[in-house]
Amino acid sequence: QVQLVESGGGLVQLGGSLRLSCAASGYPFSTYSMAWFRRAPGDEREFVAAINENSDNEIYNDSVRGRFTISRDNAKNTVYLQMNSLKPEDTAAYYCAAGVALSYYEQKYGFWGQGTQVTVSS
Repeated sequence: QVQLVESGGGLVQLGGSLRLSCAASGYPFSTYSMAWFRRAPGDEREFVAAINENSDNEIYNDSVRGRFTISRDNAKNTVYLQMNSLKPEDTAAYYCAAGVALSYYEQKYGFWGQGTQVTVSS
C-alpha cells in the first residue's frame, strides 16, 4: 500500500535550520509531483512547497520563499524540505503529499503522510 513517512522534525532555535525527509513507497514515485504542507495549532493546513516529477519546476508559499528549498531524489523515492532561517511562525506539523500534478491546492494531492512536528523557539 501507499506509504509516505516524514522524518527530521524537532525543536530548533530562531534562525536555525532543519531538513525534513519524506520516504515514499507503494506507488510510482518518479511520476508524481510532491509537496509539503503544514498545519499550526488552531489553523488550517497550508501549502509550503511543491516540486514536479522531473525536478524542473518548484513552487513556494511566499512566506517561505528564499528560506526553504524543496528537492527530491527519484532513485531513493524521497522528497526533502531544507528549512533555513527558521522563525517561530514556522512552528507546525509538516506533511508531505503526492499528486499527479503540481499544485498549490491540497485537494490535488491524493496521498499523505502522518506528519512531523517542527517547533521553533524564540
